[in-house]
Amino acid sequence: MQWSLLRPVGLVPAVLVLTTMAAGAEGGKSAGPSEFLLVTQIVLLIAVGRGLGEVMQRIGQPSVIGELLAGILLGPSLFGWIWPEAQAAIFPKAAEQKAMLDGIAQFGILLLLLLTGMETDLKLVRRVGKAAIAISIAGILVPFACGFALGEFLPDALLPDPRQRVVASLFMGTALSISSVKIVAVVVREMNFMRRNVGQIIVATAVIDDTIGWIIIAVIFSLASQGALDIASVAKAVIGTLAFLAVSFTIGRRLVFQLIRWANDNLVSTAAVITVILLLMGVMALITHAIGVHTVLGAFVAGILVGESPILTRQIDERLRGLISGFFTPVFFGLAGLSADLSVLRDPFLLMLTGLLVVIASVGKFGGAFVGGTVGGLSTRESLALASGMNARGSTEVIIATIGLSVGVLSQVMFTMIVTMAIVTTMAMPPMLRAALAKLPMSREEQERLEREEFERRGFVANLERPLLAVDESVNATFASHIVGLIAGMRGLPITVLHIGKRAKQQAEEESHEAVVKKAAETVSANDEGDAGSVDVVTRTRRAELGETITEEARKGFDLLVVGVDKVAASKNRFDRKIEDIAAKFEGPLAIVAAKGKHLKQPLPEELNILVPVSGSGVSKRGAEVAVALTQAGSGSLRVIYVATTRDKGAQRGASRGLGQEAGILKDASDLAARYDVDITTTLRVNRAPEAAILREIDTTDVDLVVMGVDRIQADHLFFGGVADAVLRQSKVSVLLVSSGEARQAPSEKT
Repeated sequence: MQWSLLRPVGLVPAVLVLTTMAAGAEGGKSAGPSEFLLVTQIVLLIAVGRGLGEVMQRIGQPSVIGELLAGILLGPSLFGWIWPEAQAAIFPKAAEQKAMLDGIAQFGILLLLLLTGMETDLKLVRRVGKAAIAISIAGILVPFACGFALGEFLPDALLPDPRQRVVASLFMGTALSISSVKIVAVVVREMNFMRRNVGQIIVATAVIDDTIGWIIIAVIFSLASQGALDIASVAKAVIGTLAFLAVSFTIGRRLVFQLIRWANDNLVSTAAVITVILLLMGVMALITHAIGVHTVLGAFVAGILVGESPILTRQIDERLRGLISGFFTPVFFGLAGLSADLSVLRDPFLLMLTGLLVVIASVGKFGGAFVGGTVGGLSTRESLALASGMNARGSTEVIIATIGLSVGVLSQVMFTMIVTMAIVTTMAMPPMLRAALAKLPMSREEQERLEREEFERRGFVANLERPLLAVDESVNATFASHIVGLIAGMRGLPITVLHIGKRAKQQAEEESHEAVVKKAAETVSANDEGDAGSVDVVTRTRRAELGETITEEARKGFDLLVVGVDKVAASKNRFDRKIEDIAAKFEGPLAIVAAKGKHLKQPLPEELNILVPVSGSGVSKRGAEVAVALTQAGSGSLRVIYVATTRDKGAQRGASRGLGQEAGILKDASDLAARYDVDITTTLRVNRAPEAAILREIDTTDVDLVVMGVDRIQADHLFFGGVADAVLRQSKVSVLLVSSGEARQAPSEKT
C-alpha cells in the first residue's frame, strides 16, 4: 500500500488530541448539549470513515466496512480502551448529546433505504423472477430458522427483556437471513458480471431478499411496539403493509413519475427535483409509520418508485447519491460502530457465541441459497457463485440491528455480535464470489445477448429518455407525431408535445397530436419488454416568441427534438426560418421530418418502407439505428444502401478487414438489423455520387421514407451538407434527417 494513502490516517491521533482538549474545554462551559461536540463528532466520523473506506476499496472490500471500522476504532472498542477520558469527552453518554447525533443517523437510515430502493431494478427481477423468487425463499427460510432457533436458546442475560424473547429471536433470524443488495451489486458490478445470467440472478435474488426483509422488519417492529404477540396488531400491520405496497406500485408509481416530471419542468429553483424526492420519501415513511410499521419500508418503496421514473436524470441521481454517500453513510455506519463494544468479546463464552453466530449465518445462508439455486435449475458452479454472493450481510444487517437496539429488543451485547457477524461475512464474500464467478463458462446465447446489450449501451436510440416533439397544425406535424409515437412506444418513453402553430387552431391540434402519438405507440409489438406500447404524453402551448419557448423547453433535459412543421426547406441550402430558429436554441440531437408523396394524403401509414443510406461513419450509424427502430416498431420493409462521401474514407478503411469496405459496412448494418430481428435488403451504389445513388434507389424501389443520419455543419445557418440538402429537396418520398447535437467544421471538399 502506498505511503501517501496512510498519511491522512497518521493525522488522526493528532486530530483526536486537539479535539479532546477542545471538547474538554467545551464540556466545562456547559452541561447541556453542545453544537461544537456535534460538529466534532460528525467531522471525525466522516474523516476516519471515508479514509478507511478508501483503504478498504483499495484492497477489494466494500467501503461500508471502513465506515463501520471507523466507528469501532473511535468507540469503546479501541479509542475508549486506550484513552477512555478522551473518548468520553468527544462522545459523551449524555442522552441529550447522543440524541443530536442519533437524529442525523436516523434520517440517514431513511436516505440509505431510499438509495437502496433507487438501485433496485424491478425489470431485472421480472426477467429472472421465477428462479430468483425460488432461490430467495429457500435462501431466507433456512438461515431464518437457524437464527430464530439460536435466539430461543440464548441465555436470559443477553436479552434486554426475556419476556420478549420471541421478538428478539425474530430479529435474530431476520439479521441472519437477509443479504445486502448494495454490497452484492457492487461486487457483481466490479467483476463485470452484472449482465451475465448468473449475475442477474444473484442481484435479483438480493433485491427480493431486501424487499422481503424490510416487510418482515416492518411487521416485527409492530410486534416490538406492542410488547407482546398481539394477533390483531400483527394482522393490522400485515394488511396495512400489503395495502401500502399495492397502492404504491399502481397509483403511486404514476403519481411519483408525474410529480418528478412536474418539478423538473415547472420549478426553477436549485435542486427542485431532489427536494421533491426527499419530500416523497418523508411522506411515504410517515405513511408506513401511521399504519404501524417502520419508516424504513416507506423510504425503501419510495426509492424503488423514484428509480423507476423514466426521467430521473443521471445528474439528479449522482447529486443525491453524493449527498448520501459523502455525509449520511459514514455518519450512520460510524455511529453503529460506536455502539458496538468489541471489548465484550474478551469473554470466552461471548466470543464463542459470536463465532457460532457467524458460522450459523454463513452455513445457513450458503446452504439455503445453494439448495434454492439447484432447485431453480442452476448448475453446480452457478449455485456455488450464487451462494457465495448471498452471504454478504453488510449494511442491511447493521440497519436491522440498529432498529432492534433502538426499540429495546436487542441488547448491547447482541447488537455487537450482529455487527461483528455483518463485518466478517461481508469481508469474506468478495473473494469467495470473485473466485466462483471467475470459473463460470459463458454460453453462446449469453454471449450474443451481452454483445447486443453492449451495442445498445453505446447506441443512440437505446439511450433516449425524453423526446420533445415540436409541431404545428400541418399534415407534416401529424406524420411527425406518428414517427415519434413509434419510437417512444418501443420503450415507453414519456413524450412532450410542444405546439408552435397558430393559436386559433392549437386546442384541437393538441388533442389530435396527442392521440396520434398514443395510437402509434399502441402499434408496437405487445411482445416487447417493459412498458412497450404505452407512453405518457403531455402537451404544451407556445406562450412566447419561438426562440424563447425552445430555450425554456431545452433546459428541462430533453435528449432529442423532433420537428414537424408545414414548411421545411426554403431557398437552396437553407431551411425555413422557423426550423432555423428552433435549431439555434436547441443544442442536443435534432430530427427534422418532411412528409412527401403518399404521406401527405395518408400521414398515419400502416407500414413504413424505409431506405437508409450508410457509409461507415458515426452519423450514418445513427440513422441506421433509427431506421431499424422504426421498422421494428411498426411493419414494412428496410432497405440499406451503401454510399461513399469524402469524409467517410477514414471510416471505410477501418471497416471489416477481409471483406471489401463496402461489403463490410453493409454487413455491419445487417448485423445491427439482425440484433432486433429485422429483415433488410442491401444495395451497393459505388459508382454514383451519394445523392444520385440515393435518389436513384428511391425511383427504382417501393420505399416511402428515407432516414438519414447527418452532421450539423458549422455555418451562419442550419446546414447538414450538400447530400442531405439534395435528398431533402429532390426526393419524392418522405425524409427524416437525424443529426447530432454538435456542429463540426465544414469539409474542405464537397460532400
